[in-house]
Amino acid sequence: MNDHDNELRVRGLSKSYGPEAPVLRGVDLTVPGGALAAVLGPSGCGKTTLLRIVAGFLDADAGSVTVGGRTLTAPGVRLPPESRRVGIVPQEGALFPHLSVARNVAFGLSGSGRDERRRRTEEMLGLVGLAGYGDRMPHELSGGQQQRVALARALAPRPALVLLDEPFNALDSALRTGVRADVRAALRATGATALLVTHDQQEALSTADLVAVVRQGRVAQCGTPQEVYRRPADPWVAGFVGDAVLLPGTVRSDGSTASTPVGPVALASQPHGRDTGTVVLRPEQLRLTEASTTGAVRGTVTNVCFNGHDAKVTVAVRGLTAPVDVRVAGPVTVVPGQETALRVTGEATLHE
Repeated sequence: MNDHDNELRVRGLSKSYGPEAPVLRGVDLTVPGGALAAVLGPSGCGKTTLLRIVAGFLDADAGSVTVGGRTLTAPGVRLPPESRRVGIVPQEGALFPHLSVARNVAFGLSGSGRDERRRRTEEMLGLVGLAGYGDRMPHELSGGQQQRVALARALAPRPALVLLDEPFNALDSALRTGVRADVRAALRATGATALLVTHDQQEALSTADLVAVVRQGRVAQCGTPQEVYRRPADPWVAGFVGDAVLLPGTVRSDGSTASTPVGPVALASQPHGRDTGTVVLRPEQLRLTEASTTGAVRGTVTNVCFNGHDAKVTVAVRGLTAPVDVRVAGPVTVVPGQETALRVTGEATLHE
């Protein structure tokens, strides 16, 4: 079987910790072979329980899990963890402190000969950018290097599926971007299918091929990062995956635009059967302009939050009970109390 045939299919997966504590409520998820999917959700939504069931550490109450057509869990079927061909990268690496880097990586290769273990270990360390580090001990490595070793250990036995349990949490922000990129590149190089559990929206959007947003034990939306961000399934998903501007809207007669307190907004798809709803925009879709601009909606700047690479300008607009946020790139020339105006760019989604 080719590595890219390792499609993960989760169907109807349910799990409760007692009659009053349902955690998973019929989860459906498909991850194509060779793809990295991020399971994104708030604490308590069920994402770690999902990971533990796929790994074989926990029994499901109902549903099935298959990888490459091979059943891992189903009614009457439960393969033990060691028979699943699933590699795991836990939080903070969890390396064996008494073993060298090379022996950590080779730990899952006990069925191979000595020369094959050595060759595979060197290959995996080279893949994660740690060639020549085999004789070092875990305490001699940085946090980012430890996570790379944990990934090399998970990939060494050629798993069909790799599970990553919030693996970048312990890293400081300066390290995370580089380690994420290295992990992504290593997974692509091996062709393994991967499932990343995270509560970090930026991590999910920047790293994964697919993002599954989980809410109260169900997949609220699954799609590419751009689909989930640009066309969220509902206002909750919109607000969870990024900053959102929620506006009351009325569909115009042409069906392709909606009237809102910040002006007409183009709709990504024509609504069916409703004339009003909540229009969802992103702060970068709002532009500041001169208060005298014809057709622009006037407002007053109430706050400016400078973030270095951009700034968030909060504007009070007549007709709205709450101000709206505008993401501004480059120098910020407005100050609180200043009169300004807004215009909208791009398309929005309309929800009930």
